[in-house]
Amino acid sequence: MSSATEIKNYMSAVRIRIFPILMTLFLVIPIIEIYLLIQVGGYIGVLPTIALVVLTAVIGASLLRSQGMQTYLRFNQSLSEGRVPANEVLEGVALLIGGALLLTPGFFTDLIGFFCLLPITRQPVVTFIVNRFNPMSGMSMEGFVYPPSGSSSSHKPGNVYEGKVTDHSDER
Repeated sequence: MSSATEIKNYMSAVRIRIFPILMTLFLVIPIIEIYLLIQVGGYIGVLPTIALVVLTAVIGASLLRSQGMQTYLRFNQSLSEGRVPANEVLEGVALLIGGALLLTPGFFTDLIGFFCLLPITRQPVVTFIVNRFNPMSGMSMEGFVYPPSGSSSSHKPGNVYEGKVTDHSDER
């Protein structure tokens, strides 16, 4: 079987498993949001409820900006140190999701959005995902730098390293 067929079959299986989950989320989350808005609105009133929803969006946008900048700086630092910025990339995705959820009116999505934006909750989840699903976790780009760390010469941009390539395919 060709690899294209295998990929197509895998994607079909993933689509089949994800579709019921997404449909459930698209049905359940709005019901939860409506219920919470009605309950909070009945308890504190309509205008304070609207003000609270707007306030969470404003706080979320501010938090998104500051956390996004910090994640961007850590991303650049990882690249400059020769490390793969896997955590930073996933944190960026979490920030994007959290920001979108905070702009969505409602208290349940705001709770999930703040969970994605706050470093105390976001970073452990991202680290778990990276360590759980990355077969090369713990490795860094340092393993691929030439010359090896035990070598006496130092690698600097612009250095030319001479070598010899031997093709052993003719010796079969």
